[in-house]
Amino acid sequence: MTPTTHPAADLVTERIRPAFRALTRVHGGHPVAYFDGPGGTQVPEVVVEAIADYLRHHNANTHWRYPTSEETDAALAAARATVADFLNCAADEVSFGQNMTTITLHVGRALARRWAPGDEVVITELDHHANADTWRAAAADRGLTIKAVRFDPATLTLDWDHFAAQVTPRTRLVAIGAASNAVGTINDVARAVALAKSVGALSYVDAVHYAPHALVDVQAIGCDFLACSAYKFYGPHVGVLFGRKALVEGLDAPKLRPAPEHSPDRLETGTQSHEAIVGAAAAVAFLASLGGATAASTSTDRRAALVRAFGELHARGEALFARMWAGLGAIPGVTRYGRPPGEARTPTIAFTLAGRDAGDVAAHLASRGVFASHGDFYAATVVDRLKPGPGGLVRAGCACYTTEAEVDRLVEGVRELGAR
Repeated sequence: MTPTTHPAADLVTERIRPAFRALTRVHGGHPVAYFDGPGGTQVPEVVVEAIADYLRHHNANTHWRYPTSEETDAALAAARATVADFLNCAADEVSFGQNMTTITLHVGRALARRWAPGDEVVITELDHHANADTWRAAAADRGLTIKAVRFDPATLTLDWDHFAAQVTPRTRLVAIGAASNAVGTINDVARAVALAKSVGALSYVDAVHYAPHALVDVQAIGCDFLACSAYKFYGPHVGVLFGRKALVEGLDAPKLRPAPEHSPDRLETGTQSHEAIVGAAAAVAFLASLGGATAASTSTDRRAALVRAFGELHARGEALFARMWAGLGAIPGVTRYGRPPGEARTPTIAFTLAGRDAGDVAAHLASRGVFASHGDFYAATVVDRLKPGPGGLVRAGCACYTTEAEVDRLVEGVRELGAR
């Protein structure tokens, strides 16, 4: 295939790719093409430098009357405000934790303390198990009923009639993924939240796979809680939670007696990874810079810049995905899973190659400098239903730094293995 030119090409080649030192890596004589973004993206140098600067010059614990502690307080407050712009919420509705899974287990335990045996939680079969097994654990502890919304294996979309039937007056929470990390389907989370509200239930959204590809807007979604992970949108390993302030301050969350009672600190158990929180904000600032924001931008300007940046990156991601979908579809023996180009989905493709273990496909690609993941990606229910064969699925995701030439290299690597 001959690479095509996209309007965002200059943005990628001149501004984005030079920002990522990881892209200079060579493996087996080949420049590395990272298609493992759904499992964790690479990190731009501005994020690395923000983390290093904090650790070199400001490292301290919080709320004490000496300079590095006061600098840490200021850095964390600024980071919270920046991440709030990313989610479109108030700064005191943003909390941090080790990762989305740990955060969700913590919040799930707190919420379940107010529920009674027979109360219901609605989950979906498309979800990562962090947003499914959390609630199953709560059900086991509290005698709750779990209801799982089916998905259609042919279209890999939720059965919305079945969804509506699962939500009843006994429903206390609806938990849904904004996008499937395995097959890329984007769900209508606002519709799910509306179903929850219709019976007075709460809503919990897993936006881990969604946040790198579509700008989160908790106001438009209307959800009560939304969790994501900075390492999926070019930041360090730290989890992020939006929680409505009144709800957070009313939670019976496990905490130490001297810890703050106010939102969001009451959810942040122990000393946080200050450097990772600073790094998460630097990742948001990097994305905003692609839309024209600067360090001096106001909160409103930063949000507007994020809207511009995500609009441009989304259009480019769709073009890259269409190229990859068509290229893989032309290879005999390849089965593609997921919605086709033009549908509501992320630029992440899952596929198999007939007669080949998914791990062997990933290893062959890696030998050519193309890094892609394989397995079930903790979306075990999806993979169990699809029955893809040995090793699960091969997954390749486009990120902001992906190029047309890299997509072609992935396709050619699969074609080469299929021809053996």
